[in-house]
Amino acid sequence: MKTDKKQNQYRINEQIRVREVRIVGDSGAMVVPTKQALDMARQQGVDLVEISPNANPPVCRLIDYSKFLYQQKKRQKEMKAKQVKVEVKEIRFGPQTDEHDYQFKLKHAREFLEEGNKVRAYVFFRGRSILFKEQGEVLLLRFANDLEDCGKVESMPSLEGKKMFLYLAPKKAGVAKKSQQARDREAIETIEKKKSTESEKKTTMGAAAPEAPANGGLLANAKISADALKKLTESNDDEA
Repeated sequence: MKTDKKQNQYRINEQIRVREVRIVGDSGAMVVPTKQALDMARQQGVDLVEISPNANPPVCRLIDYSKFLYQQKKRQKEMKAKQVKVEVKEIRFGPQTDEHDYQFKLKHAREFLEEGNKVRAYVFFRGRSILFKEQGEVLLLRFANDLEDCGKVESMPSLEGKKMFLYLAPKKAGVAKKSQQARDREAIETIEKKKSTESEKKTTMGAAAPEAPANGGLLANAKISADALKKLTESNDDEA
């Protein structure tokens, strides 16, 4: 039944009864009479599939209808995989939760919100501890205040039976966690990129190193000047 319903979403071949259609493909788009489009489909051994009926004229493709349905199904599956699944994570407190336990649960709640999940925090009152419901409310309000940078309050603390609930939603869309394999691959690519950059830097520095002048540089010039001065002095001594 699902397959039949899916197939009936698109009109094909003789079901398309408009005067002309716009055919789109890899080579571009062109408007032709519907009869000519059907003849083109028959010649190529494919179907004329209407993919945008509300356009003027309607947009069609020349493609095998089974292949077209497969592509649509694959595209929808890929889009669904990219969507971040929002879950509701629970954080439980007691009416007299100590500071260490509070910070530990605050850290986890922050991680949940940053991943795009909702958080349902609640204080459970066991037995006579229901007398401390005001203390539980203060705890939940502090919790919401400490998470205001990444979460927004959907509902204020409310008592339901022996539990007082607080609901928080993420402020930003979550980012799906990467697999360990993807993280390892990115780490390797970063290392290789760093090595390549360092290699290019060394090559550039070597190419930019100044070449020694043909005459030997300043030291060679200084030596030549000293020799000339010595010969001049000896010549003056001979003349004297």
